[in-house]
Amino acid sequence: MLKLLPPYPAALIKTAQTETLVVADPHIGWEISLQEKGIYLPSQTPKLIEELKTLLVKYQPKTLLIIGDVKHSVVTRAPAERRELSEFFNEIVKYVQEIRVVRGNHDGNLEFMLPANVKVHRASGVVIGDVGLFHGHKWPSPVLLSCKTLLMGHLHPAVVFHDSAGSILNKQVWVKAEIVPETLANLLLKRHYVKVEGTAEETLQNHYNMKLKVEQIFVMPSFNQLLGGRPINESKLTLRGSNEKLIGPVLRSDAVALENAELYLLDGTYLGSLGQLKNRDLQIRNC
Repeated sequence: MLKLLPPYPAALIKTAQTETLVVADPHIGWEISLQEKGIYLPSQTPKLIEELKTLLVKYQPKTLLIIGDVKHSVVTRAPAERRELSEFFNEIVKYVQEIRVVRGNHDGNLEFMLPANVKVHRASGVVIGDVGLFHGHKWPSPVLLSCKTLLMGHLHPAVVFHDSAGSILNKQVWVKAEIVPETLANLLLKRHYVKVEGTAEETLQNHYNMKLKVEQIFVMPSFNQLLGGRPINESKLTLRGSNEKLIGPVLRSDAVALENAELYLLDGTYLGSLGQLKNRDLQIRNC
C-alpha cells in the first residue's frame, strides 16, 4: 500500500513484511554550487536531516529509500559536498535500520561518498510490494510493470500562480496519472531489447514470468523544498504532442495520460487536472 504523507514530499509503502519511507531528489550540496557563483546560502543539510528525522520517528519504517539525486553535483566529489553527505547519512542512520538509494542522474561516483551499509540500486528501479520505484531520467526495468503503481522523482513538479500585481508563486505538487499498460510495456520491452511475440502482456509472461498490472504513476516533489520545481502548468511545457518539454522518457511517451493527471499540493489540496490548468494562469487575489 502506498500512502502519501502531507505536508511532506514523502511517501510510505507498507507491505506484510516491512514499511519503507520514500523521498526523492534531496540534492544535497545544491547550495554549494550557488556559493561557487557568488550567491551565499547557508547549508540546507541540517534542515533536510531534521525533516527526515521527524518522519522516521513518527512512522518508524524499517527502510529509508531515496529514489535518486541524493547529491547535486553530477560527477564531481568536492570536499564540501563529501562533508555534507557524511553529515546527512551519519545522522540519519541512527533513526532507521536500512538505507537504500536508487541512482539518479546526479549520482555519479555516489558510492565513494556513502557509508558502506547504504545500498545503491541501478536507475532501472526496484520493486517494493505492489509499487515500482525509479528515478525517472532513464527507462525503468520491465519488471516494474508487474506493479499496480509506479513512483518516480526527477521532474520536481510544481505549479506557478500569478497575481494581478505580477507576483509569481511557485508551489510544489504531486502528480498522479493513469498509464496505458500495453503502450508502456511495448516501449520498455523494446528499450531492453526484448522481442515482442504476440502481445506485450504475453511477452512479459513468457520472458519474465510476470503479469502486466501497471495502472498509474505518481511523480514525487523534491524533498529539498528550497529547490521549488518545474512549473508543469505552463502550456509550453505540457501541450499534448510536445511532451518532449518534460524531462524523463516515461513522461515524454504516450504511455502516460498527462492531460488528465491529477495535481495535489503538499498539504493534500486537489488543484484539478493538468489539462484544466495548463492553458490558463492560476490567479491569486491580493489581500
